This record gives sequence, C-alpha cells and structure tokens, in this order.
Amino acid sequence: MSLRERIAASVPDFVALRHDLHRHPELAFHEERTSDKVAGLLRGWGYEVSRGIGGTGLVGTLRKGNGHRSLGIRADMDALPIKEETGLAHASRIDGAMHACGHDGHTAILLAAARYLSQNGRFSGTLNLIFQPAEEIGQGAKRMIGDGLFERFPCDAVFGLHNWPNEPAGRFGFVPGPSMASVDWARINVRGRGGHGATPQETVDPVVAAAHLVTALQTIVSRNAAPLDLAVVTVGSIHGGSAANVIPDAVELTLTTRAFRPEIRTLLEKRVKALAVSQAESFGALAEIEWKHGFPSVVNHAAETDFARQVALDAFGEAAVLSDFAPRTASEDFAFMLQARPGSYLFVGNGESAPLHSPHYDFNDALIEPAAAYWASLAETFLTPSEGTHV
Repeated sequence: MSLRERIAASVPDFVALRHDLHRHPELAFHEERTSDKVAGLLRGWGYEVSRGIGGTGLVGTLRKGNGHRSLGIRADMDALPIKEETGLAHASRIDGAMHACGHDGHTAILLAAARYLSQNGRFSGTLNLIFQPAEEIGQGAKRMIGDGLFERFPCDAVFGLHNWPNEPAGRFGFVPGPSMASVDWARINVRGRGGHGATPQETVDPVVAAAHLVTALQTIVSRNAAPLDLAVVTVGSIHGGSAANVIPDAVELTLTTRAFRPEIRTLLEKRVKALAVSQAESFGALAEIEWKHGFPSVVNHAAETDFARQVALDAFGEAAVLSDFAPRTASEDFAFMLQARPGSYLFVGNGESAPLHSPHYDFNDALIEPAAAYWASLAETFLTPSEGTHV
C-alpha cells in the first residue's frame, strides 16, 4: 500500500477523534483533556512524549535510523470563547467554547501523520511533533520557546499548517516571505468633562473628540504608510455615555493594527499614539493610551518554503498547489517559532465554509487525508532527502 492508501484507511479513526475534540473544546492553557488524549495516542505508537512545555503543550519525539537531521511539525490545540451555532451532531458540549478555527482538525491531521510515520515511516533522523496550546491568545508558541522547546528538541526546520475557508478543499497554498500580519492592540480613553447636553459650552465633550479621532486614524493607512506596504488600523469598539441628553466624562476606544513589515508596525504604533494625543488636546480633552504588543508577522524562510511547495508538487501534482495564494492579514503566533528556527507556515483549503472564528464554522473532515499525507511526505523527504516522498 502507498502512503496515501495507508493514511486513507485510517481516516475514519481520525474523523472520530476530530469530532471528539470538537465536542470537548478547551480554551488557552486549559487543554488538559486534549493534551492527555494526544499524549496517550503518541505513547501507544512508540513516541517519547514530553509534557508540560509552555503549560499544556507537549512534544512527541520519534527517532529512526542514524540520520542527524531533525524536524519539527507543529499543530495548535486550543479553542475559542465562542458559543457554537452549527447545530451539528458533534457540536460543542461546552457552553461558550468551540473549535471555531479548526485546531481540532489540525491536531487530528498531525496525529494521523504521526501514526503512519511510527508504523510505516521511511526516514532516518529525529521527528519532533509539537502540540501547542494557546495560539488563539498569541502566547503558546512564545511560552513553549521560553520553556526551552528548541534547546530540548533541536529542529533543523519547523513547519506549521492552517486550514483556510473558501479555498478549494485539500489544495495547498505557499507564501514565501511575509505570509500573515503582525498584530497589536490599543485601548484609548478620551477624557473630557461631562455635563448636561443642553449646555455643551460648559463641558469638554469626549464624544466629539473620539469621533474626530476615529476619522483621523484612517489617514495613517492612506497618508503615512506607503501605498505598497500593507497597513491596517481597525477601531473595533467605542463606548461612552448612557443617556441622550448627558455628555459623559470619558469615551473608550479599542483598536488593532496589523502590518507585514516591522517598520510599518512601528509606524502604526507611533502615529496612533500621536494622533490620539493631538486630537484629544485639540478639543481640550486628554488621551490615555494603553498599548499591547501582540505578535510579529509570520515570515516564511525562502528555502524552506520552496522545499515545502516541492513536497506538495511531488506528492500530489500541480493541481493540488494553489498558484495564486496570497498573504493573509490575520495573525499567528507561529511567527515566534519562525524567528527561532528556519521553516514555513502553509495553508490548506477548507472548501466552502463559514469564516474562521464564526459560530457557524466547522473544519472539513475531507482535509484530514491529504493534509496528513502531506505531513508524512514532508517528514520522509526532509529526514531522508535521497529517498523521495514514497506517496
């Protein structure tokens, strides 16, 4: 049997596993049940399992032959604080939590590849399967790295994967260089002096100041960032006041900024802060700014991305590779792993579906076979380059 035939024969087991994980979603750093299940399966297949890395993270290590190369493949495990509205038989049983980003699928994919590689894998070297917590809050990768991930489990390269809705199911996308954006958050309190709506001249109206600030922030992208540089400034919420005839003392805005290049990321922070202060002062108000740095852009390494793309071409043919797949402005904390080691973050189409982070989203089980076969092919090729993909 070929690699794909062997993995296809096991797919029903991993669909059942994926549905089980979906029914029992766990939020960031609370992935105890998921971690237990992953660890138990890996041990049963002969992996050496190390737990408690970055909290609930774990690594399954498999060594074959006498090869000196080492490879890391990462899957994320955490869910989102969203109430599921799919109505599916395998819908979440945990109120207010669901796998709305497909991490249940990513975990099932890597486990399907893990079983094949333990039983039939043809390679010589060390395979480190990284199951990461807390991707959704952008802290899991950094926490694992801080716990000595790559010192304890050396990796010559590290790879990750994410499903993507409304791209052809089971087809792969590769982006050299920046593939996902950085993200930062800000909370701005515009403080004025409240009063009665009938006598606005006796107040310092923070509502008017905040409204002008929202408009002014739009000029950062159009007038401060170069037209060919990606820059996003999104005001996601604005709150202030409770009555139509009362001017409040303060208005709060929250926003996110995103960029591909570090220079633009720095520019966005500088200009948001400057505009908040100056716009508030122009109305006699005061701006208090709380800035939270998120995580950097996912920057894929050129050689590893070319390698990852070639694996897909060799394993599945040109029809399985999306020729026009573009960078995404969403964010991913796999960025920290790519800062620590060479590697690449790739995408696989989820077919027609609700968007990520939607209460109506569900991972497409049809992805498990091709994506698991891809990971198995990549591992065999990377760890025994002269042997080919064996698909």
